[in-house]
Amino acid sequence: MKVFAPGKLVLTGAYAVLGGAPAIVMATSRGAYADGSRSNPTPTAEVRAALGDVDSPHVDASSLFLGSRKLGLGASAAILVASLAAREAARGADLSDERVRAALFDRARGAHASAQSGGSGVDVAASVHGGVLEYVPGVARVRSLPNGTRIHVFACGTSARTSELRGLVDRLASLSPATHATCIDDLASIAHEAAGAVKVGSHERFVVAVRRAARALSRLGVAANAPIVPVGFDVLEDVATAEDAAFCVSGAGGGDVAVYVGSAPPSPAFVKRALELGLFEIDVALDEKGVRAVTQSPAFVAGPAGAISSS
Repeated sequence: MKVFAPGKLVLTGAYAVLGGAPAIVMATSRGAYADGSRSNPTPTAEVRAALGDVDSPHVDASSLFLGSRKLGLGASAAILVASLAAREAARGADLSDERVRAALFDRARGAHASAQSGGSGVDVAASVHGGVLEYVPGVARVRSLPNGTRIHVFACGTSARTSELRGLVDRLASLSPATHATCIDDLASIAHEAAGAVKVGSHERFVVAVRRAARALSRLGVAANAPIVPVGFDVLEDVATAEDAAFCVSGAGGGDVAVYVGSAPPSPAFVKRALELGLFEIDVALDEKGVRAVTQSPAFVAGPAGAISSS
């Protein structure tokens, strides 16, 4: 039995979601394929946390990596969800059944948090349910991007571990609770603004929220001495603003991937500056279906970079 689980792209709500603020996350066409007919001798820590020492399915998650470097599209969650789902599908479970998905989410979220010493489960939710979601810990609501919104995804020149960045932010909470609270409260306010914009379908409000999130994440990074926003991104943010768009790291930041959110493609000037900083656009589409059984598990073949868009 072969199963596909999509990756994720967190657009807003990073860090604040841990305290209950809503995150806007979308599932991606890049994901993990699990093959239950083959075993994996070296399962990930998350899969071991879920399955223990029993055989786990073989997984191809190459589309979530550039060589050995992860892209920041939720590889660990996609691999875990695909692995668990392959075993469930082999037992005859219908992966489209919401009850099956709810149980799969609970199990995967627990194992993922155990292996990574915490986390909100937002990436697990995207891998299980697919589509665009408004997520608060444990609860995912289906949403759509506002009409006219186009998202271009850029791979960065660096890679980061979310757990390490989260640890530095937690350290800030211990050393300077007031500063930490101010930063997180700001991010929470922006997260609610973004969720509200998505709910009512306001493209303009959503772009402004993403723009504000970029600056708030930068302030948090400076306060926590954490490389949440890479050097040079402030220039790209300014160029995007001049184009009536926004540019922001995705999720916890630190590198990996970033998003350009607007109503049109980024200008040649933006792309040129991005290339100078070691960024380049990658082909990513929205996955609407979530985890599911498939007839084959082909390697992802990237086409020309393009936008994720709403009509």
